[in-house]
Amino acid sequence: MTVAKRIDGKAKAAELAESITKQSAALLAEHGIKPGLAVVIIGEDPASQVYVRNKKRTAEACGFHSVQHTIAADTSQSDVLQLINDLNNDDAIHGILVQLPLPAHLDEQVITQAIKPSKDVDGFHFINIGKLTAGLTADAFVPCTPAGCMLMIEDEMGSDLSGKNAVVIGRSNIVGKPMASLLLQANATVTITHSRTKDLPQVVAAADIIVAAVGRPDMVKADWVKPGAVVIDVGINRVEKTVDGETKMGLTGDVDYDDVCTVAGAVTPVPGGVGPMTIILLMANTLRSARLNCGLKG
Repeated sequence: MTVAKRIDGKAKAAELAESITKQSAALLAEHGIKPGLAVVIIGEDPASQVYVRNKKRTAEACGFHSVQHTIAADTSQSDVLQLINDLNNDDAIHGILVQLPLPAHLDEQVITQAIKPSKDVDGFHFINIGKLTAGLTADAFVPCTPAGCMLMIEDEMGSDLSGKNAVVIGRSNIVGKPMASLLLQANATVTITHSRTKDLPQVVAAADIIVAAVGRPDMVKADWVKPGAVVIDVGINRVEKTVDGETKMGLTGDVDYDDVCTVAGAVTPVPGGVGPMTIILLMANTLRSARLNCGLKG
């Protein structure tokens, strides 16, 4: 029985963190600039609190100027937009991130589009999305999760994916669509699938590269996977798990990891795969913004 290689996102993220920390120190020593990241969190969502804490801790470990604005859930949209405007005009801040999801009375599109494209380190501004789709990424920011996935795919298969079939399961603006753009840029032949796709397992089974980002626990099984395929699991689902007779809440991906490991060439685990890469790519984007801001190459 084949046992797939476990793609260790945590180890890859640690390696990138070391490089980012060195580059951050060099930028400060040579140009007097410390990369600045501002995170805005609105309300008390527990999962968001954890993500923001991790982002702040990672930013400080990389030697960044790290700012957190925690504001009440009932804050008006005009107050949020005023804060974003202040951060847009703050020279010490190179990256602005508004933690999603937002309280229901706030318009996510209006708020994300208010961030200056050159500080949009999440890659959600329409200008950055347009540049990515056009393949003009030299001064654009790519969403962090697809960027992290792409680095892991390149580690396994190289940067030129000519002749490879890639299937993306999920068509979200945050993962599915930008992921497809990155794979196309690397010369893969790309299929985007979703809930309306006919014969989904059959379509996925033709892929050399599978990126699952649909939010359905353990959906992708071994019989969906071509032998030797590289499988990237973006899903983070909270499910009940029984360990030693005790039922607890645990995390699982969109891929049935143990099952798929019997046929795939390499698979990302959940947790410990894509998650750590997403956070470190946010730091990489912030460093790029700081470098571009002082006329250096990103």
